[in-house]
Amino acid sequence: QVQLVESGGGLVQLGESLRLSCAASGITFSRYTMGWYRQAPGKQREFVAQLSTGGTTNYTDSVVGRFTIYRYNAKNTVDLQMNSREPEATAVYYCFGGRFGSKDQWGQGTQVTVSS
Repeated sequence: QVQLVESGGGLVQLGESLRLSCAASGITFSRYTMGWYRQAPGKQREFVAQLSTGGTTNYTDSVVGRFTIYRYNAKNTVDLQMNSREPEATAVYYCFGGRFGSKDQWGQGTQVTVSS
């Protein structure tokens, strides 16, 4: 059974940092591109960041320089370090894992609320 379980969400003050973590099980983690999406209230889910098996990172423009994605293959985890400076970061953050030829895997999400 595949599981992606996010943790680390919560309430953060504007300008403070927050680190999300996603623990994966049931997949060969090192063979998956891992990343994060988010869905703000009233908006569609959008891509945030991903880290490929080869170490290539991609970020949506709005988080470049503020968010950093890490993966730890030995622990089957992927983290998102968020240095939030905008209330627009308030959203439910979802972990995902993707691999060519396999079904995309998603976590249940973790709420991040940025307070000004």
